[in-house]
Amino acid sequence: MLNTDVVTAAEILAKERVLIPRGRSLRHAPVGFVTEGSVTERGKVYRERQHHFRHGNMAHRLFEDRNHAAAYQKYRISPSQSLIAKIVDFLEEKKGRPFDLAVDVGCGSGQGTVLLAPHFSRVIGMDISRAQLEMAEASGSVPNVSYRQSSAEELPLTDGSVDLVTAMAAAHWFDVPRFLQEVDRVLKPRGCLGLLSYTMDMELQYGDEACSQKLNRVCQEFYAALRPFRNPCLGPCSMTLYKQISDSITYPEKEWNDCMLIKHQATLGDYMGMVESFSSFQGLLKKDPEEARRLSQDIRDKLRAVMGTTSDATQVVMGVKYFCVLACKP
Repeated sequence: MLNTDVVTAAEILAKERVLIPRGRSLRHAPVGFVTEGSVTERGKVYRERQHHFRHGNMAHRLFEDRNHAAAYQKYRISPSQSLIAKIVDFLEEKKGRPFDLAVDVGCGSGQGTVLLAPHFSRVIGMDISRAQLEMAEASGSVPNVSYRQSSAEELPLTDGSVDLVTAMAAAHWFDVPRFLQEVDRVLKPRGCLGLLSYTMDMELQYGDEACSQKLNRVCQEFYAALRPFRNPCLGPCSMTLYKQISDSITYPEKEWNDCMLIKHQATLGDYMGMVESFSSFQGLLKKDPEEARRLSQDIRDKLRAVMGTTSDATQVVMGVKYFCVLACKP
C-alpha cells in the first residue's frame, strides 16, 4: 500500500524555520525561509567545509551503485532542446547576456548538463554520486563542461558567482530548504533557478490508436505494481511536490509550467530500461529480486504481444510529461 505519510516541502520549511536574532537584517535572507546569520557568513562556513562534501546531508542518496548508475546513463532520456530553451530564454529575459556560469545540481550522468554548454562560457555538473560522475566523464568530453562531486546543500562555489542553477529530475531528492538557501547564496543578482522534472506515467505510441491504448493499459499495470515501492519523499504525485517547492520560493518573479508533452523515439527495450532505472523499481529489486525480474518479464511479454513482436529493438514513440519551475533572484 502506498505510503501517504509524506512531509511536504511547506511543512519542512515550517519545521526548519530559524528566526534571525534581534539586530540582524532580513535583507539577505535566503529564498523561502529566514535563517540565522547572513548568506555571506554561511557561505564562508560552507567553503571552509567543502572538502567534507562526501558526508553532505542530502535528504536521499540514491543511484550510487555502479550498475544502477550505468543503467541510468544508458536509459534515462535527455531533456529536449525546447525545454532547455525555455530555461535559457527565461534567464535571458530576466538577466540578459552574456552568460558565464551554469551549475547543474544532481546532474547524474550528465545528459542534461551538456545541453547547457552552447549557452554558457562554463558549465559545472554536480552530483553526490561518484559512480554517476564517472559515467558523465566517460560519456564524452565537452570543452566547457566539468564535473564535481558535491551535495546539493553545500555547493563548493563562491557567493554571487552563478548565472543559472538547474536541477533536472533531481530536486525531489534534495533537502529543499538548504538547497534553496545555497541557490540564493551562489546566484548573481538577476541570476535564475530552473527545476525540471517529469511524471512517471509515460505513454507509448505504436501502430494505430487501438494498439497504443492497449499498450498504455499494460504500462499503467506496470506503474501500479511499482507504486507501493515509490520513495515516500516523492509523495503520491511528483508534480504536486514541485508545486510545493515552487510555492516555497519567495522570489517575486517565478513561473510554473506543466503539461509539456515531449515525444521521444525509443525502442521497447529503452522504455523498459528507463522504468527499471526508477527508484521504485530499484526498491522492489532490492526487496525481492525474483519478483522484480518476474514483473519485468511479464510486462515485457505483454507489451510484445500487443505489438506483435518478439524484439525489444522494436521502435516506439515514448511520450513524457514534463513540468518546470523557473525563478529569478532580485
